[in-house]
Amino acid sequence: MKNFKLLLFGILLSTSFTMFAQQTVKGIVKEKASGDPLPGVSVVVKGTTKGTETDFNGNFRLEKVNTGAILVFRYLGYADKEITIGTEVNLTVELTESSEQLDEIIVVGYGTTTIKDATGSVEAITAKEFTKGNIVTPENLLNGRVAGVNITTSGAPGSGSEITIRGGSSLSASNAPLIVIDGLPVTNNGTAGSRGILSSINPADIESFSVLKDASATAIYGSRASNGVIIIVTKKGKSVFSLDYDYQYSAGEVLDRINVFSADEFRNLVNSQPISGTTLDTSLLGNANTNWQDEVLQNTVSTQHNITAKGSLFNKIPTRLSVGFSEQQGGIITSEFDRANVSLAMNPSFFEDHLKVSLNYNRAFTNSRFAAGGIGAALRYDPTQPVRAAGPYGGFYQHYTGGSSDFVLANGGTNPVASLLQNNNTGKSFRQYGNLNLDYKFHFLPELKFVVNVGFDRTEGSYISNGSVLGPRSFNTVVVGNNSYGNQNRHNELLDSYFNYTKEFKNVKADITAGYSYQEFTGDGFNSGNLNDPNSSRDTYVNTPEVLIGFFGRANFTFLEKYLLTLSYRRDGTSKFSSENRWGNFPAVAAAWRISDEDFLKDSDVVSNLKLRASYGITGQQDISNPEIYLTTYRFGNSNSQFLFDGNAIQSTIPQPFNPDIKWEETTTLEFGLDYGLFDNKVSGTLGVFQKNSNDLLFDTPIADGTNFTNNITRNIGELQIQGVEFSLNSDVIKTDDIDWNLNFNATYIDREITSIPLGRDLNVGSIAGGTGATIQVQREGFAPNSFYVYKQLYDANGAPIEGAYADLNGDGIVNADDRYIKDNGLADVTLGFQSNFNYKNFDLSFNLRASIGNYAYNNVNSSTAQYALLQDQQVLGNIPTSVLDYNFRNTADVISSDIYLENASFLRMDNITFGYTINPLIKKFSGNSIRLWAGVQNVFTVTNYSGLDPEIFNNGIDNLNFPRSRTFLLGANIKF
Repeated sequence: MKNFKLLLFGILLSTSFTMFAQQTVKGIVKEKASGDPLPGVSVVVKGTTKGTETDFNGNFRLEKVNTGAILVFRYLGYADKEITIGTEVNLTVELTESSEQLDEIIVVGYGTTTIKDATGSVEAITAKEFTKGNIVTPENLLNGRVAGVNITTSGAPGSGSEITIRGGSSLSASNAPLIVIDGLPVTNNGTAGSRGILSSINPADIESFSVLKDASATAIYGSRASNGVIIIVTKKGKSVFSLDYDYQYSAGEVLDRINVFSADEFRNLVNSQPISGTTLDTSLLGNANTNWQDEVLQNTVSTQHNITAKGSLFNKIPTRLSVGFSEQQGGIITSEFDRANVSLAMNPSFFEDHLKVSLNYNRAFTNSRFAAGGIGAALRYDPTQPVRAAGPYGGFYQHYTGGSSDFVLANGGTNPVASLLQNNNTGKSFRQYGNLNLDYKFHFLPELKFVVNVGFDRTEGSYISNGSVLGPRSFNTVVVGNNSYGNQNRHNELLDSYFNYTKEFKNVKADITAGYSYQEFTGDGFNSGNLNDPNSSRDTYVNTPEVLIGFFGRANFTFLEKYLLTLSYRRDGTSKFSSENRWGNFPAVAAAWRISDEDFLKDSDVVSNLKLRASYGITGQQDISNPEIYLTTYRFGNSNSQFLFDGNAIQSTIPQPFNPDIKWEETTTLEFGLDYGLFDNKVSGTLGVFQKNSNDLLFDTPIADGTNFTNNITRNIGELQIQGVEFSLNSDVIKTDDIDWNLNFNATYIDREITSIPLGRDLNVGSIAGGTGATIQVQREGFAPNSFYVYKQLYDANGAPIEGAYADLNGDGIVNADDRYIKDNGLADVTLGFQSNFNYKNFDLSFNLRASIGNYAYNNVNSSTAQYALLQDQQVLGNIPTSVLDYNFRNTADVISSDIYLENASFLRMDNITFGYTINPLIKKFSGNSIRLWAGVQNVFTVTNYSGLDPEIFNNGIDNLNFPRSRTFLLGANIKF
C-alpha cells in the first residue's frame, strides 16, 4: 500500500511538471500559397501581452512558454492561426491570405475599428470591391459602390469630380466631403493648372477607402465633417519581395451628338425664312457640308503603366516603391492629360514591435491641355462652310468681310477647329505630399500608446493660354490670341498627436483616445499676366495663413461583448472667424446592441449577425472662399487707380467687403441603423435612416445698397433639413473551390428641404446662358435647395407650345415674375448601385450598374440656342438645334424661363464590364507569380429619356454642355513576380 501511494504521488508530480513546464518554442512562419517566409508576423501567447515577431527569414523564438499555452499568429491580410503548445516546440506555421479579414478592418478618425465594433455609419471598400475600368482619378473607384455617395465626373481627361455624401449639408458653402489621405486631411481648393485635388493621385496606390457618414463617425474631425469623410489608405510595404507590372490600353469614341441641322437642312431652313419678320442674308451660305461636332470630336487612345516593387530594405524595413504613368486623351481634339507618379512607403517596427513607423511619400507631375471652347462652338458654326480654306488665317476658314485686300473678321463665331488647334491652353502641376506616423506602445504600460502624425501637401501649379496669330482682323491690324499665364502655390502642413489607451477588464473593454491637431494652409499667392506685355504681371497674395486647431477625444466601451457605447468630442478653432466666434464644439454619442450575441439568437442557423445602432452628433462647416471676411481689409487698385499727392502718383486702395459676425455653420445628425448578416454572413448589409439639420447656413446673399462694400456677402442665414434612408446588401451567391460569385446592391432615398430663410425671402440662384443675369433656380423656404423656378408653358388646341404664353398662376390678370412656380430639382430622389463579381476557376467577370431616379435637368442648350432668331449670329449665320422644330420659338429672351426646357433626367447606366483570365503560375519553377489578361468596356450604355447629351450633370442639374463622355474599350495585363 505504501509503495502504491508513492507510485501514485510520483505520477501526479510528473504530470504536474509536464503540465506546467516552461520551454522555449521556436519555428518558422510561411505563406501557405507560395511557401515564402513571412517576416514581421506577430506571435503572442493568448491572453497575455507576452510575444515576439518573426525576423526577415520568418523565424521566431519565444522563451518560457507553458505547455498547453496557445500561440496566436497574426499578420495583416492573413487569417489568424492558433496553435496549442504540446511536446512539439519546433514549429512550421502556414498562414492563409484572407481578404475577408482585411474587409473587417475599418480606418476611422485617429484609429481603427472593425465592422463588428462599429457604432456609426461607416463603410470600408477594399481593392477587390473597387469599381473597375478606365479609372484615372481615385474617387471613381467608389462610383456606385457605397450607399449615399454620389460621384459625378465629366468626360474631360483627368477631370475632378463632384462628390456628395447624403446630399451634402449646405446651400452655398462647400458640400464636398473631407478627404483624408493616410491621416492627412487635404483641402478642397484646386491650384492653377491642375484639373482637381485628386487628379494627381494614382488609383493604383490605393489600398482601401473608409466612408464615414453619420456624425458619430465624423465628429472626431469636427469643423470639416458636416459633409462626411472619405479616408484613403495607401498601400504599404511588405517584407517578402514581389514585383508587379500593370498595363492598360484604351480606345474610346464619343457616340452621342446634339442634334443640329445638317448643311443641306440648314440651307433649306435659311432659304425658307421660317418665321415672319426674319431677314437672313442667303449670300452668306457656303457650298461645303461640314459636321462641326464630328470635326471637333476625336477617337481617343490612352495608356496606363504601373510598376510596383515590395520587399525588405536592409533586411529590416518593409518597403513599397511604385512608379506610374498615365496618358489620357479627351474626346475633344487637343484635350489631354498626362501624369507621372512616384510613391514610397516604409513601415518598419522597432523595440519588439513597441514602436511602429509608417512613412509615406508621394510625388506627382501632371500636364494638361484644355480644349478651348469645347463643343459649344461646334453647335453654332455654319455647317455650309469648310474647315480649311486659303487665306491669312493659318489655312483655316474664318468668316470675314471686305475684299481680298481687306480681310476683316466678321462679328460672330470663329472656326471651332481653328480655335482648338490654334490655342494652346496648357496647365502643369507638381505635387508632393506624405506623412510620417510614429506609433509607440509604452514598455511599462503596453495598453497605452502615443501617436504622432506629421504630414504635408505642397502643390505648384501654372497655366498658359497661348493663342496663335489668327490673321488680320482689319486692314494692317493683326489679331493675337489670348496670351495669358498664371502661377499658384499651395501648402498644407499638419501635426497630430494623441494618446490611446486600450484595456480589457472582466466585462468591459475600453478604448480611449485624446489628442491635439494643428493644420495650416498657406499660399504664395496667384501671379498672372499677359505674355505679350511684361508690365501686365500682377500678384494676389494670401498674406494670412488659414489655421485650424483642434482638441479631440473619443471613448469606446464594450460591455459583455454585446453592448457598445462611443462618446466623442472635438473643440475646433478657425482663423476664418473673429475671436468671438472662432471656437466651435462638436460632440457625438453612439450606442449599439449586438442582438445576435444574445442567448435567444446565439445559436441561430439563420441570423449570424444582427446589430442595432443609434447615433447623434454635431459637426461644423467653415469652408468659405474669403478667409479674411471678418477683418477690415483693403486692396490696391489697378495701374489706372491713382491720385496725385505733392506731385507724386499714389496707388489707390479699395476697401473690401467684411462681415465681423460670421460664424460656424453647424449640422446636427440623428441616425438609427440595423446591420445584419444571414446564413453565416453569406448575406449581409445594413439599413439606416437619418436626419440632418443644418443651421446658421453660410450663404452668399444680396444686401442693401450702401451697407457694405459689395452687393452680395457671405452671411449666416436659414436652416436646411435632409432626411434619408439607406439600404445595402452583399451576398456570396456561390462560394466553392471553383466558383465565387458575389453581388452588391445599395439604394438611397434623400429628401431635402430649406426649413427657414430670414423673412421668408426667395434667393434666386442658378445662372444660365441666354439672358443677361438670368437665373433658373431659387432657394425658398419649404422646398428643396436649388429648385427650378419656371413659368408654366401654355399650348394651343393642337398641343403646340405658344411662344411667350404662360399661365397666370396667381390670377391677378398679369403674367410676370410672380407667376413663376417651383418644379422639381436636380438632385435624384433615389440612387441605386449594383455590382457583380463572378469567378470561375481562373476566369473572372465583373460589371457595375448605377441608376438615378427623380433628378431633373434644365436643358440650357435648347433654351439658349433653339430659336429661329439665332440663325442670325451677329454678322454671320449660325446653326441651331433641331429641337426648334418642336417648339417653333423665335426669341430666346421670351422663352428662356419656360418649364418646357425642364426634363426628367433619370437614368440607368452600366459604367463598366470586364472579363479576365489568370495564368497562375506564369513560370512554374517559381512560386507566387501570375499574369492576368483582361478586356473591358467603359461607359457601356445609358438608358434615359433625357434629350440632352448626358443626363448626369454638374451644376445642380443645369445642362450647359458638360464635356462629353466616351465609350471606351479596354485591354490590360497584370503581371506579378
